[in-house]
Amino acid sequence: MFKPKRILFEKNSLNYEMGRNIYNYFKEYKDIEIIELKNNRIKQNIPGDDIKEFYKEGKSTIVVGVKRVGKFQLCKPSAHWQLPLLSGCVGNCQYCYLNTNLGDKPYVKINVNVEDILNQAQKYIDERKPNITIFEGSATSDPIPVEPYTNSLKRAIEFFANNDFARFRFVTKYTDVDSLLGLDHNGKTEVRFTINTDFVINNYERRTASLCERINASVKIAKANYPLGFIIAPVFIYEGWKEDYDNLLKDLKEKLPRDLKHKLTFEVISHRYTTRAKNIIMDIFPDNKLPMDDEKRTFKYGRAKR
Repeated sequence: MFKPKRILFEKNSLNYEMGRNIYNYFKEYKDIEIIELKNNRIKQNIPGDDIKEFYKEGKSTIVVGVKRVGKFQLCKPSAHWQLPLLSGCVGNCQYCYLNTNLGDKPYVKINVNVEDILNQAQKYIDERKPNITIFEGSATSDPIPVEPYTNSLKRAIEFFANNDFARFRFVTKYTDVDSLLGLDHNGKTEVRFTINTDFVINNYERRTASLCERINASVKIAKANYPLGFIIAPVFIYEGWKEDYDNLLKDLKEKLPRDLKHKLTFEVISHRYTTRAKNIIMDIFPDNKLPMDDEKRTFKYGRAKR
């Protein structure tokens, strides 16, 4: 579970049950600063004289707010639409694309008006009937570390469990899954874990669960009969990488139940970066050891042509 250094409550967020629940959950913690914003100016309430310090402090900050529900963002190829339950991630993965996409917003933003978001999702579902519409709950976030006090995933899983024309999926590097195990999900939610070798996790994925912890959490999810998947990403080439990834897969095979109710899925993603991403990473993590030698890059356009 993520315990922040400070929580900023945007105007009107305490009018919602989730906002009040989060406030009551943390109000007795003397070491957590709670700020009720009057003007929703977030950045001026997060310390930091430079990008590195602001990033560090932002990663220890939760913002609780109300999402203006308009058109959802596309989420190809993972899903049809993003489900914007929250944004941001508590991890400090040096290579993460969120360093670019959310570079000036390193904090976790929790949206308390979940019912509004789910109502909008229902409109998209109705538009595509009788086709199945898939929603991704972690396109710009990792919702698991804050789930113990948001219950956002719980509400979403229950919503999709009763919907014949929709599916939900999310991915995580964390382990706070116990509150999800007893839910009646009806096989409509796929839980995926991003995994990597110990070398990659120890060197590049700060403030995340260990490989062993992630696999143990995935076993719990499998035994709860959720559809389960793994993302092996990003794949790094280093001395001994083949053996390490081979051992990772063997470890999975040994620990996962043999009687999975649903098809097990895998996605493998290589390490890649843009010039803009590299510049931001170097500002935030000046001592990083990421393989970002431009002369060794293989040129390929991404979806954004950059």
